[in-house]
Amino acid sequence: MRRSIRLLAMCAVPALALLAAGERSASACGGCFGPPKETDDVVTDHRMVLSVSPQQTTLYDQIRYAGNPSSFAWVLPIRGTVTIGISSNAIFDALDASSRTTVQQPPSKCPAPPQSCGQFAPGTANAAGGGSSSGGGGGVSVSNEQVVGPYETVQLHSTDPAALDNWMNANGYAIGTDLAPVVAAYVQQGFDFLAMKLVPGQGVQSMRPVRVSFGGASPTLPLRMVAAGTGATVGITLWVVADGRWEPSNFPWFHVDDADIVWDWSKSDSNYATLRAQKETDGNNAVWEVESSVDLSPQGISTSVTDVAKYGYLPGQGGFGGGSSGGGVSSGGDAYEAIPATSTTPGETPDQVMQDDLTALFAGISGPSFRLTRLRADLAHASLASDLQLQAASDQSALPNLRVPAQSINETCAVYSGCNIVGYEPVDQLTGSSSHGSFGCAVNGEMTSGLDLAALAGALGMLGLGAARARRRR
Repeated sequence: MRRSIRLLAMCAVPALALLAAGERSASACGGCFGPPKETDDVVTDHRMVLSVSPQQTTLYDQIRYAGNPSSFAWVLPIRGTVTIGISSNAIFDALDASSRTTVQQPPSKCPAPPQSCGQFAPGTANAAGGGSSSGGGGGVSVSNEQVVGPYETVQLHSTDPAALDNWMNANGYAIGTDLAPVVAAYVQQGFDFLAMKLVPGQGVQSMRPVRVSFGGASPTLPLRMVAAGTGATVGITLWVVADGRWEPSNFPWFHVDDADIVWDWSKSDSNYATLRAQKETDGNNAVWEVESSVDLSPQGISTSVTDVAKYGYLPGQGGFGGGSSGGGVSSGGDAYEAIPATSTTPGETPDQVMQDDLTALFAGISGPSFRLTRLRADLAHASLASDLQLQAASDQSALPNLRVPAQSINETCAVYSGCNIVGYEPVDQLTGSSSHGSFGCAVNGEMTSGLDLAALAGALGMLGLGAARARRRR
């Protein structure tokens, strides 16, 4: 049952898309504050991107929520001055398609069909399948104020949490009492804040993704800002774009090994989702999965982003969620839109907006390739009390997103009479002995018949004994 709460979520990239009836996809920066009234809006999932290099860090986020809030505002804790730009849902879809875990059907253990029947003879009873795969005042200073696309943005500094709370409420950022201690903690740690809301007259349909960039490497996600907008748990998929593999430093994490994955031939599916769900339960939903860490080229991702922005989809993309492959049309909001010129800023075409976005995504990434690390978590509300800290992994080896199970169950194989299939038997029965009924099937190139070999050996022994007795009598 969904709780009645204010919409509040840590979201570094606003985006709007219809995902299903009654659900929308939107994102913004830091805390997402809904209208100052109780609503049924609950944030259920986030998709985040963190591009980290010594020169620059860029943070993106997209949220999925249940409900239909009539207005939004966003707050993100920042250090120093940040650069804000319009982004697109295409970034998430391209990274998702390149890193989503896909579990492949393993090689069959069934014996080959009789050689005389040719290569087109059917050999297994299991279907071959793919993987499951504003103005300041009262102790608050405004360091930067600008309009970015459909958003009004302000960057704020204050050393007085109460003054900051009063300023936000007076300027349309309705912060609930449950968030006040979190904001106060960030103020005490020396953070400034970026606040953003739609330009008056703009509706929810005008929301577009944004990106937030700042100097230096800062591999931190302010999860404390997520808590007030979520229910009992919130799903988060995080992509880290960097020169190497990253992992959580202040949260436990796991990786599902291929050796533990079991393929069920009767279902054409694996137990991957069950394994990761069990590990999350064992970790009290305060644990991250490092799903994959793969080497990719910026050019390849740029081409994918262009395709998503142009056509609206990529083969294999699955949208929100984690752990299995998907496909179909994107969740929406993919195309880049032109930015109109203002009295102080020049306008940009959709292609220019896209190129700005890709430049920010790969800022500081050296060489012809980069490492994309994908992490996934379903975090309990209580585990959002700490921000996520990331560190370079001590093991920099790749973790492929294409998985081949080391074990399988319920595989059945065809039994032949000549070139005709006359029945099916479990693979263990076929490979565990050399006798398989009276069908005369071929197993590993050896032919057997319905004659009992033990009886044959006994008969030969009796013949030998009789011959010896005849010699003695002579």
